[in-house]
Amino acid sequence: MGKPETVVVIGGGIIGLAIAEKLVSVGKKVTLIEKDSIAAGASQGNAAGLAFSDIIPLASPGIIKKALKWFLDPLGPFAVVPQDLPVTLNWLLKFLKAAHPAQFQRSIDVQAALMHLSKDTFPDLLNRTGLSSMVRTNGALHLYQSKASYKADLKKWEFRKTHNIAYDCYEGDALHQFQPGLSPSFVAGIFATEWQSVSNPMDFCAAIHRFLTSKGVETVYEEVKRVSEGSVLLKNGETLQADKIVIAAGPWSATLSRQLGDPVPLIGERGYNTTLPKTAFESLDHTLVFSDHGFVVVPLSNGIRVGGASEIAKLGRAANYKRCKIMMAKASKLLPNLTVSDGVEWMGARPAIPDTLPVIGPAPSARNVIYAFGHGHLGLTQSSATAQLVSELIDNKQPSIDINSLRADRF
Repeated sequence: MGKPETVVVIGGGIIGLAIAEKLVSVGKKVTLIEKDSIAAGASQGNAAGLAFSDIIPLASPGIIKKALKWFLDPLGPFAVVPQDLPVTLNWLLKFLKAAHPAQFQRSIDVQAALMHLSKDTFPDLLNRTGLSSMVRTNGALHLYQSKASYKADLKKWEFRKTHNIAYDCYEGDALHQFQPGLSPSFVAGIFATEWQSVSNPMDFCAAIHRFLTSKGVETVYEEVKRVSEGSVLLKNGETLQADKIVIAAGPWSATLSRQLGDPVPLIGERGYNTTLPKTAFESLDHTLVFSDHGFVVVPLSNGIRVGGASEIAKLGRAANYKRCKIMMAKASKLLPNLTVSDGVEWMGARPAIPDTLPVIGPAPSARNVIYAFGHGHLGLTQSSATAQLVSELIDNKQPSIDINSLRADRF
């Protein structure tokens, strides 16, 4: 037997970690590169959900009307920082274009395929790493304050039904019996029964990293300056050689893909949250989704997380924690029993692509470089599916699903 194939994985978030774990399981020698610390970006502060039912792209028909209103509200659920428009305008125009009905339907079909692959492969990741106890199936309740909003969203749930995604509906008193502590203003809810949650995203990533270290994976903490055929140049001047290279660096991936001739429209879509003590809301067993307000409330092992929102801004801009305070004020009205003191605020940049689909596949100009980035809100959910596809690409196997719609040059 010859030497194992060597792979460098760039990025220590949940996507990079899952890819490294899968590659180790099939006998590759893996080096992980992270410029900061493990799960330093969006992976540490996300909403902890394995959102297998979340197949509807944000770019959807009718979004233009809403977008004009949202964009003008600096603290609304989908806001644009005006000073950063020279950087983000191209992305926004492609986002609006992706809302065309035909593209919308294509995106749903591809997301559904990714979600089914995720649901099939995530248990394998948990079994190999011994982390099954960190995940539970607890569902997500989507809440509505008007019958009109409820009925409008039911049309989107019909798309889910065609892709065999299960859900239950609750109205009136039945809703408030199912989930105590809601404001009386809520008239209906849709419960995604197969939604799962990790106990704490940061702890989960750290546990995977410990497992990788025990399996001989070396982690190099340094920024990548350049990627080329078969080598990675680090900022400190060191060069790492590898048979294959995987770029899974979240919103920073676009800088590296551009070097290879692929200017992918990728931004850091900023999300905010506040994590409260566990005692903040006693009767919370599952995720609560306040779709009309753009945030969720999530039970974690270490507390209650109130988070969400989308802010389109350039990487590196200072956080605007007024957004956290606005969410907390709304949450306290929607959940009258919620105690909103002693919270820890956080902001992270999700790697977002206009059509809500990630980029997964070989770089057209460097076939030994594999792209795996741009998962937006769904990085944790789609981590194991992405790892499966990257592993298949590295071994020159037929991918488990059609990845043509995920290619880097689709724009």
